[in-house]
Amino acid sequence: MTDPLAGRVAVVAGASSGIGRATATLLVARGMTVHAFARRRPDVVGATGLAVDVTDRAALDLAVTSIERIDALVYCAGTNLPKRRLGELTPEAWDELVAANLTGAFNVVHATLAKLRDARGDVVIVSSVSARWPDASGPAYQAAKGGLSSFAHAVALEERERGIRVCSIEPGMVDTPIMDKRPQPPDVATRAQMLQPADVAESIAFVLAMPKRAAIPELVILPAALQTLGKTS
Repeated sequence: MTDPLAGRVAVVAGASSGIGRATATLLVARGMTVHAFARRRPDVVGATGLAVDVTDRAALDLAVTSIERIDALVYCAGTNLPKRRLGELTPEAWDELVAANLTGAFNVVHATLAKLRDARGDVVIVSSVSARWPDASGPAYQAAKGGLSSFAHAVALEERERGIRVCSIEPGMVDTPIMDKRPQPPDVATRAQMLQPADVAESIAFVLAMPKRAAIPELVILPAALQTLGKTS
């Protein structure tokens, strides 16, 4: 049976590590042509890696111009800071987190929208479970991720008549380099119980492979041993 993803073209933003890298790798394995974006040029076997910062609108526009067709956009870019509590946040830190976690998604969607419309494509935005339940990720990160999920839903509403599906995926704790930016990075035993980037990548591929008659507007995925509904850390 032919893979429903085979032959399609994807842009994966934030593909140098973590969920983005795992997603780009999986989509290549599923037969997609993948353009991998990140501040540091992604090195994903089988993908075209481009050094593009999601906060640099001119660079994004230039990169997208070189891509003839876009069937899917996956936004995985994001960051956090060790000094994340309200009393520690500076205005500069707030701006940095909102730019990477929220404004960057608008920038990438804006840059790719015309080609997504032409292809009646799909958008998957990786948000966070902290968008819906408070946790230890800090007010700036949580506010940005909350805005990110709302942005995804708003785009879905406006673009549905043009055939674009949009899904906000909200993972719980994932063993990625962002965990090293916690005030106290988790120990090895805790990391072993977290989701792995490949787990989230599989959920992204699942959403993209759904028949066009079906849409998944939101998907929460949690590490079974660490997080349950209403308990996120």
